[in-house]
Amino acid sequence: MIQQNSYPMKEWHRENMQKRVIKYVIGLSDDATSYQKKQHKKYGGNIANVYKNIDFDIRHGVTREEVLLFLDKVRKDADFSNVRNSLGGVGRLDEIQSHFN
Repeated sequence: MIQQNSYPMKEWHRENMQKRVIKYVIGLSDDATSYQKKQHKKYGGNIANVYKNIDFDIRHGVTREEVLLFLDKVRKDADFSNVRNSLGGVGRLDEIQSHFN
């Protein structure tokens, strides 16, 4: 008997969600070029785009629990200390977490 995989790209969407969260929490560097600033403003600079993209990943197999677990991991794990230390990073992390709670 063959089982159908309802979400064939679930792993990709989980990784995409993680990259999106980290990219938003870190923000834009101080020495970013004008092109990087333009791309950041267009695609990843506001919280609405982050919500929309994470919701898209949720529709494709990532669960809300996985999102919340990853946000907790970013908040507590030593591997993500540079993410937390970025200017305003904890506030942006709280913003995302409040939306998905």
